[in-house]
Amino acid sequence: MVGPASKTAPLELLERLQILMLIRVLFISLLLGVLIFVQARQTHSYFGDIHTAHYLLLATSYFISIIYVVLLKRFENVVVQAYVQLIFDSLFITLFIYATGGIDSIFSFLYILNIFAGSILLYRKGGMIIASSSSILYGLLLDLHFYGIVHPLGANISTPMNTPPAYLFYTIFANMVGFYLVGYLSSYLSEQTRRTRFELKSKQMDLDKLEVLKESIINSMNSGLIVVNHHHEIMLFNPAAEKIFDIQSTHAFGQSILNITPFLNEDLLRRQLQDPPPVRQAPYVDIPYREPGKPERYLRLSVNPLRFTSGEDGGHILVFQDVTRIREVEEKMKRMEGLAMVGELAAGIAHEIRNPMASISGSVEMLKEGVRFDETNSRLMNIVSREIERLDHLIKDFLGFARPRSTEMEVFDLNAVILESLELIRRNQKWDEHIDVVTDLIHPVEIESDPNQVKQILWNLYLNAAESMEGGGTLYVTTAMESGDAANKGGWVRIVIRDSGEGFRGAPISEFFKPFSTTKKEGSGLGLATVKRLTGLLQGEVVGKNHPDGGAEITVHLPLVQAPLILERPH
Repeated sequence: MVGPASKTAPLELLERLQILMLIRVLFISLLLGVLIFVQARQTHSYFGDIHTAHYLLLATSYFISIIYVVLLKRFENVVVQAYVQLIFDSLFITLFIYATGGIDSIFSFLYILNIFAGSILLYRKGGMIIASSSSILYGLLLDLHFYGIVHPLGANISTPMNTPPAYLFYTIFANMVGFYLVGYLSSYLSEQTRRTRFELKSKQMDLDKLEVLKESIINSMNSGLIVVNHHHEIMLFNPAAEKIFDIQSTHAFGQSILNITPFLNEDLLRRQLQDPPPVRQAPYVDIPYREPGKPERYLRLSVNPLRFTSGEDGGHILVFQDVTRIREVEEKMKRMEGLAMVGELAAGIAHEIRNPMASISGSVEMLKEGVRFDETNSRLMNIVSREIERLDHLIKDFLGFARPRSTEMEVFDLNAVILESLELIRRNQKWDEHIDVVTDLIHPVEIESDPNQVKQILWNLYLNAAESMEGGGTLYVTTAMESGDAANKGGWVRIVIRDSGEGFRGAPISEFFKPFSTTKKEGSGLGLATVKRLTGLLQGEVVGKNHPDGGAEITVHLPLVQAPLILERPH
């Protein structure tokens, strides 16, 4: 930023000096016109008789103005020219006062105009110099007139000595104080104006730099950036968006976003632009996009409200990213995760099968020695039967996890399925009759899903809860509705199953949803893993935690209506 003490820019000073010259010529022309008018009326003016000297004085001023014009074109030091012109103006004003009565002249105010011009052109230094030159010239003229050394034209006082010295002193002193006061105040205002002007220029330069930076950032973005107003009309369309949608920004400005991106579902866009967003609003949504003659791509859309510094809402910012390659990588990673999970399952099954097979092998070896069904043989046969049953149960769980049957979607009453599953689990031999069941189900709840897989999810959760409450307890089953989001506009149903057992312990909660992760002596470790797998197939999500009042709490989110493609699940 340029400080207040900086010198006046030559171009600005030259422009102001030219304006001063124009004003000077206009003022002289006005005076000349008044003189001609007064003389034509053959009257006496208020500053005495009009003499030829008046016309000569004005003509001289015209001539000097012409010289100034020539000097401006040939002499480069504008500051020196400004001082010369202002000092000459002080001298001209002195001569004009001499020609209009000296002490009796009323034109001493012309010095003030010249001081103003000095302050505007040359700031404080110029204002004070012109004030000093005006004071010296005016005081000198009045003193010479008072002592009779000069005899101004049009003076009404025949004998200046008759003028009281006090009056003369007061006149000179008052005018000098006025000159300096005007010089100081006008230069102060001029300095303030200059400082403000320089600050504004500096701010404007900063704004210009920020504007260039903003444009550079927007134009350098690889993501498509679209800004819309409250009416969903496009206000900004960056080059990346032009490349993605093959539309020029000039054609996009003022258009509705739905006209430019017709592949966007209107209801999805409305939900994305909703402010404030729904409670379970996804941070982004992936949308398939296909151009004629080109392979299908996926665009990731994220929407944020546009707010100004004043807090006023200005519309929305839409950011499109081409995530086709990312989706391909994600699909590969999912396949790799599946393979890794199958490997874990295979290793776990091999480990689990080895123990019962060893027991069977040892029992069979002992049976070879004799086939007497005494107490020992009976006990060995019981071991064989128990281990074979355990192996069969493990194999069934594995097949249910690794190869779940295909989903068959239909609309059904979720509450009926929950109550039916509770009735079935009560008849299971692992159910303790001392377990109380508390339900809090909202009515009605109809969802589009696979009822058989929902039953299997509930069965595994009920069984897991029953096994954790040896000796009795309380099983809580509740349901609730949640609003939809960009991933599922139909909404969600939340199923919460809580027991009063010991809860998750011994490992992070996320580990319990992995295959063969269990703390039970007879558990296979596939119950919660199967629940997680089936919930994912139904386009839902399952999470677990320890309840503050004790016990484990499992929450299952299922969509009320199945979507063709789920892009983002609730968290």
